[in-house]
Amino acid sequence: MKTWLAAIGLSLLGAGAGFGSAQAQAPDWPQKQVTIVVPFGPGGTTDLFARIVAEQLHAKYGKPFIIENRPGAGGNIGTTAVAKAAPDGHTLLVGTVSTHAINPFLYKNLPHDAEKDFVPITALAKLPNLLVVNPKIPVKTFAEFVEYAKQNPGKLNYGSSGAGTSQHLAAELFQLKTGAKMTHVPFRSSQDIVNGLIGGHIDLAFDNMTIAWPQAQGGTVRALAVTSPERSQQAPEIPAVAETLTGFDATSWNGLWAPAGTPQAIVDTIAADVKTILEKPEIQKKAAEMASTTAPMTPKQFAEYIQSERRKWSEVVKTVGIQIGQ
Repeated sequence: MKTWLAAIGLSLLGAGAGFGSAQAQAPDWPQKQVTIVVPFGPGGTTDLFARIVAEQLHAKYGKPFIIENRPGAGGNIGTTAVAKAAPDGHTLLVGTVSTHAINPFLYKNLPHDAEKDFVPITALAKLPNLLVVNPKIPVKTFAEFVEYAKQNPGKLNYGSSGAGTSQHLAAELFQLKTGAKMTHVPFRSSQDIVNGLIGGHIDLAFDNMTIAWPQAQGGTVRALAVTSPERSQQAPEIPAVAETLTGFDATSWNGLWAPAGTPQAIVDTIAADVKTILEKPEIQKKAAEMASTTAPMTPKQFAEYIQSERRKWSEVVKTVGIQIGQ
């Protein structure tokens, strides 16, 4: 992670270059410092993409774009803070599939409405999870793993970084699609998952590819499939789950939101700026180094994508019966 941070810090490869001069700018924005809230700790992929965007926008506008990490409660603390911020374009949120498509159905009594309290701006990146198993599991392919899991109900333990995380729900979606029964073992982080796999405390995980793929390359775990609809550019030799289970998609993603009521002209301007940033070859290269792909969308496209993700994950949460809080 330090390597990526260092690489991104090299002036972000000409941060201000490449913005279209003909782009219409929303009047009087930004007028002051813009705070971009990341509802997770520093150093993760969501935080890194937030910093890319902040650095590039600062270079264009000359105003401070500050990252504020506000972790806690599965991303809900920072998300709530932005929901209650002034809708003037000077407080933004870099959230994820968890904050806007999973948590609304997972947590009882959230102090914000993930749909009504925000206006979507654009997606930033998509990141597949990677199914990895302890090498002692006697399977070499994903198809073999499906049959093995079905033939050994309740005997396989899978790790995640907590209830309701993308790793957890990817495994639950797998079970719904196949009828397999496995036991969930929550950990605190992806690194703890890897340690559990290597130590033989768990048998498998649908883990963050950024963390899991280097371990697979080193032979400490065996990679069987990625959870995105297509193969990953980072590991094209690894098949997608969807090649065996039609329609399977458990892709993690992050994106940019503003508080509801933010003027549409500001939303459109930010979306266009971020699209320009994410289409830069050097930024796409950095994304690939994080085992992700950039995914700029218009506000309308992003809103439609969020709705499709909400439908999918609400059904998984409901079917599995997961809920946090009273």
